[in-house]
Amino acid sequence: MHQHQNKDKDSSKDVPRIYLVGNPNVGKSAIFGLLTGTYVAVSNYPGTTVEVTRGTSTIEKKRFQVIDTPGVNSLMPMSEDEKVTRDILLEEKASAIIQVADAKNLKRSLSLTLQIIEMGLPMVLDMNMKDEANSRGIGIKDAELKNILGIDIVSTIAIQKKGLSSLKKAAAAPKVSSFRFSYDQNIEEHIFRIEHLIPDANISKRSIAVMVLCGDETLKDWLYQNVSEENIRLIETLRENASVKYPLSLSYVINQQRLAVVDGIVRDTLTKTESSKRGLSVFLGEAATHPVAGFVFLLFVLYGLYLLVGKFGAGTLVDLIEDVVFGQYLNPWAERIITAIIPVKFLQELLIGPYGLITMAITYAIAIILPITATFFIAFALLEDSGYLPRLAAMLNRVFTAVGLNGKAVLPLILGLGCGTMATMTARILDTTKERIIVTLLIALGIPCSAQLGVILGMFGKQPPAAFIVWLTVLTAVIIFVGFAAARLIPGPRADFILEIPPMRLPRFSNIAVKTLGRIEWYLKEAVPLFILGTLILFVADKLGILPFIEKITSPVVVNLLGLPPKTAESFIMGFLRRDYGAAGLFALQEQGLLNTEQVVVSLVTITLFIPCIANFFMIVKERGLKAALIIAGFVFPFSFLAGGLLHKVLISLRVFG
Repeated sequence: MHQHQNKDKDSSKDVPRIYLVGNPNVGKSAIFGLLTGTYVAVSNYPGTTVEVTRGTSTIEKKRFQVIDTPGVNSLMPMSEDEKVTRDILLEEKASAIIQVADAKNLKRSLSLTLQIIEMGLPMVLDMNMKDEANSRGIGIKDAELKNILGIDIVSTIAIQKKGLSSLKKAAAAPKVSSFRFSYDQNIEEHIFRIEHLIPDANISKRSIAVMVLCGDETLKDWLYQNVSEENIRLIETLRENASVKYPLSLSYVINQQRLAVVDGIVRDTLTKTESSKRGLSVFLGEAATHPVAGFVFLLFVLYGLYLLVGKFGAGTLVDLIEDVVFGQYLNPWAERIITAIIPVKFLQELLIGPYGLITMAITYAIAIILPITATFFIAFALLEDSGYLPRLAAMLNRVFTAVGLNGKAVLPLILGLGCGTMATMTARILDTTKERIIVTLLIALGIPCSAQLGVILGMFGKQPPAAFIVWLTVLTAVIIFVGFAAARLIPGPRADFILEIPPMRLPRFSNIAVKTLGRIEWYLKEAVPLFILGTLILFVADKLGILPFIEKITSPVVVNLLGLPPKTAESFIMGFLRRDYGAAGLFALQEQGLLNTEQVVVSLVTITLFIPCIANFFMIVKERGLKAALIIAGFVFPFSFLAGGLLHKVLISLRVFG
């Protein structure tokens, strides 16, 4: 997922800091963008803001640093996201906490509010998405809630930029809540005794004592750095003494008692009236997750992708830009100008030859790939902004559970359709090492990034529908098979699946435009230099006579095993640099009539399963370590050719395409 990150240049301690905290999918990143003017990818699924993002804002004529923390369901960490947010509040001094809450889900929001209140931090409660709450007949008595909690309550509609001035005013003068709540006598007694063994911190001793009683393993490093060994032993003894009085875990008991307090507040402040009409968004939201209708919905989405990307992007736009703009104007002009001013044939061929920087690199990058990826970026942004992606994750949950993964793993895999590199990083939202390794493997193996998928859809746009169905079926089978095998070979537990489903929304043009333009900018900066590098490699290899040699030594695999023309070896070479560059080579071969339908399917299955691009490989090294990255690459490379070879034999023997 593409994301701009604005690291505040002035990180001096005298700049007051405002921290945005909230559950996943409450519009926190949108509020951050409105406060700072910094663009962050705003998506309708949990886990978008994995990394902490910083920006600056001027509020009431004063400069603040604004920090957008990862979305959390609790400040008792169960995942890396939650640990990052809790550690920030524990270790960094906050002038204000803005808790961005979903006005439709007051109970879930207040559970987090009470934990922040317990920390003794100055805060503002921002009830966002108030319009969606109203449309569902949900009302919140803001004055009553403010009176109970003793903090400012602000209502916002982030996507409409409503309520921002009130939020800024409240954030400039936040209040420490006057609300107090108690647990049962046994817990309160042990909180009191543990508090006296804990040093001062940025959050209250009481909140740290509660974390200790809950058995928070992620707090151990902080305790060992700040508490003497003798006091740590006393704390452990107190925790054990407190827990023996309950048949269930102390963490569960504390959470249930806190939720009982939340229930009381909700009863006093929430009003609900039955909505007189069921809107189209509600109907579509239910249809998208229905066991049967959900798959019909998915087929419509795929068909829409096919029309927008495969037909319009790869057909109409590519034909216009490649054949007319480049074919009739830019390339002929370049050839005439370069031939006239550069007499050296070697330099002419470097720029306008068969492997020329203009006639191949720029033509591939701008005339073939850009129209396809741009239309795919538009489609992907529409799916994000509409709220469909988490519904797809929920619908496919059973499939992923069958292969030993937490259903939350669907999210990084879906993000992989945008960018495998970013998706590998967002695997951090998964709770166990085992799940992160499996998802990283599946992203590297069978999830085409947006640029590659766009080219693939473009190629299938000129083939019979059966070709696309075979490609999709094979990839799905491979992902299920490899995931199933990996889940049984890789040791470790699997965590429970918790996913917040946002409402279906009509995508906003401004969001689509900002996301699409941001991703196109990213594509041009990252892809075009690599296309130029790849073309230079091909040019040098051609001049040194290496290409014919490579075609000769790879022919047993490319020709005999896969049944493809020798020239497709070039596309696989380019696939090392960027997957979409390799796919672009296949696209060009198809345009020249060198690939029949069976060869198109085999080549696209093979290159989709091919080893990840350089950027993705380095991200795997960063996230999982060099050893794991080499093992993944060592498995994926031969597996892709074996799968392609097997598919070739099956298609030929069954005469699927005649």
